[in-house]
Amino acid sequence: MKERLIHTPEGVRDIYNGECARKNRLSERMKSVLKSYGYRDIQTPTFEFFDIFNQDKGSLPSNQMYKFFDREGNTLVLRPDITPSIARAVSKYFHEENFSMRFSYTGNIFINNSSLQGRMKESTQMGAELIGDQSIDADAEMIALAVRLLLAAGLTEFQIDVGHVGFFKGLIEECGMNEETEQTLRELIENKNYFGVEAMTDNPALIRLPKLFGSQEILKEAKRLTSNMKALSAITRLERLYEILGIYGLQKYVTFDLGMLTQYDYYTGVIFRGYTYGTGDAVVKGGRYDTLLQKFGKDAASVGLAVVVDELLNALSRQKVEMEEDVSVTMVLYGDSVFPEAFKKAEALRETGVCVQMNHMEAGIGLEAYMDYARRFKIQTIFYLNDAGETKILEVEP
Repeated sequence: MKERLIHTPEGVRDIYNGECARKNRLSERMKSVLKSYGYRDIQTPTFEFFDIFNQDKGSLPSNQMYKFFDREGNTLVLRPDITPSIARAVSKYFHEENFSMRFSYTGNIFINNSSLQGRMKESTQMGAELIGDQSIDADAEMIALAVRLLLAAGLTEFQIDVGHVGFFKGLIEECGMNEETEQTLRELIENKNYFGVEAMTDNPALIRLPKLFGSQEILKEAKRLTSNMKALSAITRLERLYEILGIYGLQKYVTFDLGMLTQYDYYTGVIFRGYTYGTGDAVVKGGRYDTLLQKFGKDAASVGLAVVVDELLNALSRQKVEMEEDVSVTMVLYGDSVFPEAFKKAEALRETGVCVQMNHMEAGIGLEAYMDYARRFKIQTIFYLNDAGETKILEVEP
């Protein structure tokens, strides 16, 4: 039983020492980018009412949520997604605001993935939401922000795949498919199953859809494949979006994938995912959701993104991108009779901006043992005050 108590449940894990420091440093870098674009912090609860995330809001299936009950019998869930929480909060506190609003957040989400998927069930997201702006300029800002965040993290090789929900929806509406057939087709397209798609439909655009990814030339091909106005409108928006990203100077990071779909049904327009090598999953994802806030009583077009912090950290590690620590720690090590002097020394160092930990030197434990301890915990300098009142400065070699 005692051995079991030191282990975590499947799908969650402890993060400590160097990894935790790197994660915090990564978060600080990206947060500075969000602030530079005018995004203000917002924090929503870790758990909310189930109805915030149910299928009507376009979030995850119920069996992928961690559900429990409060004393009154209300069904609560650990949030599987933060965007609906932001939509709820903004609808409540900024219901009368008609101008655009920018919010940023950092928090953990909880998804009860199948153990066979090999994914963590708790992960950290850092995100941004631009509320109340339906323009293409807002779409471009969000994709530019995604690029800036990945560059700030230290990545140099990555791409942002951009698609549009409207292209697929326009083709589906034209074919008159029922919901079950649409869902099957959606999965086939998402998995790039060309033969499966061809077996389900004779629509040339849908048949070609799994292969419609690459440079902006893909957009020209897509326009030749259909006359559906909704689908064509989506392509026109993507063309204009690409032009604006040229003004940002970020076109080299962008490719298009019209077969990119998403399990989150609240997306209504442009969607995107960012990929880099060293990980099989997206490190950033996002898109436009113009009707989600209506579910909470506010009519406001919106677009947002979420950086999958843990996935990004894994990619940085595998690419050998250094995430240096800004803070070094100094140890003040002291004997039994010199605590007052040691305390004064530690306070004086702290006043100069040095991070200091104090360690009482235990009887029978030699100086070399404390040097080894300092190496394990990345402590670079030791101020050693012995009982004779002498002070030695010891530099700790890695």
